[in-house]
Amino acid sequence: MRQYQKIDDLHLLAIINAYFIILFNAAAVFSQMFADCTAPMNFPLPSHSPYVNDGKKNTMSPSCAGTSALGIKFKDGVIIAADTVVSYGSLARFMGFDRVIKVNDSTAMAFSGDIADFQLVKRRIEEYTHEEALLADGFTLSPSALHSWITRVLYNRRSSLNPLWNSYVVGGIEPTGVPFLGFCNMIGVAFPEDVVATGFGAFLAIPPLRRAIEEKANSDYAKLEESDALEAITDGMRLLFYRDTKAFNEYTLAIVRSSGVEIRGPLKLVTDWDIAEYVAGYE
Repeated sequence: MRQYQKIDDLHLLAIINAYFIILFNAAAVFSQMFADCTAPMNFPLPSHSPYVNDGKKNTMSPSCAGTSALGIKFKDGVIIAADTVVSYGSLARFMGFDRVIKVNDSTAMAFSGDIADFQLVKRRIEEYTHEEALLADGFTLSPSALHSWITRVLYNRRSSLNPLWNSYVVGGIEPTGVPFLGFCNMIGVAFPEDVVATGFGAFLAIPPLRRAIEEKANSDYAKLEESDALEAITDGMRLLFYRDTKAFNEYTLAIVRSSGVEIRGPLKLVTDWDIAEYVAGYE
């Protein structure tokens, strides 16, 4: 009996030892499983997948951008203008880019800021106007409606913390026959006005545009002649070319009347640099 008791004790020790080994291994396995569950999933994608390393990206600053756009009302309509250069930083990277577009027979627009964001908005506008043309119900997108729509889009993107880096000048003739001119920027600030400008033009070109209405039309745009408005726009573009390093001497403009939209350009500014010889100290 005593010999059998010793064998049973040995068996018991072996069983206890095996039990602890099993527990230790199970604890290691469960620890690894828990670590795998809490770690982020990393499912490999095929090398040809377009989504590899393609996380969400927001534009923090424009890369290729256009500078100022100007607009002024006159008694029969609206004039909008912008130059034709696209800058990569301070480098004049692309020439001949038209930042003034005809939307329909009563509306035109221009922009400043990021080119890619403008192309997105332009594509959406073209889709909308195409749908309107297919309906053929006699209704077209008015300038005030387009101005309101762009404002909503810009404010929505701004509220989503992914803004469209643009400012817009929208002008045209309302269905009532009244000229409309409006401004809206990337954070959704929008207003109608007799003269508007984006970019550096808001500081440099607004004064001569306002002066034209004040001095030649007694502060009433409805008395301003088209020739005077055109002269004021040209002076504003020339002033920007003199003062803005990202401006250019080639520009396009849209004249919106009740008869339709006329696009002119590209036009060349007549400039005079004789004063340059008096500027010293910048060699």
